[in-house]
Amino acid sequence: MEHGINRNHEHEHGRAAQLTFAIVTCSDTRGKSQDTAGAALEGLIADAGWQCASRVVVADERADIAEAIVRACDGLGVDIVLTCGGSGLSLRDVTPEATRDVCDRDVPGIAEAMRIHSLQITRNAMLSRAVCMQRGRCLVINLPGSEKAARENWQAIEGILPHAVKMMAGGGH
Repeated sequence: MEHGINRNHEHEHGRAAQLTFAIVTCSDTRGKSQDTAGAALEGLIADAGWQCASRVVVADERADIAEAIVRACDGLGVDIVLTCGGSGLSLRDVTPEATRDVCDRDVPGIAEAMRIHSLQITRNAMLSRAVCMQRGRCLVINLPGSEKAARENWQAIEGILPHAVKMMAGGGH
């Protein structure tokens, strides 16, 4: 099966393209009801007029995170997977490694843009190990686990997501 299902991402009469997302929160300490970052992202996705097909919380285990990413990309066929948490310096933070385990290509500019944006807010942003990668036609973006930082990182990238998805689907520049 090809990674991800191609959806219609054309702009119709100036409207934003319809994108589908999955959110994977990586945490040993929070369940779905305590996942304020994931809930905030789900709201931001809806505010943009897009769809969140799934929001799950998995343990900070490399294999569990990787499996959730694959399930979202291949099983649900979403355009973008947003991970929350697990991209810092704690020894339990393994989200970037899990992302690399199951993705094909690095998309470093998105992670760099998030860090640049966040560095204007806090110097701690330089401690982020977040990555952005492509699995077939699905973009996987590591976001911070705190609600505040997840919202700030979303601001840095929201505007480029329709174009990124269009390009992955074979559209031109």
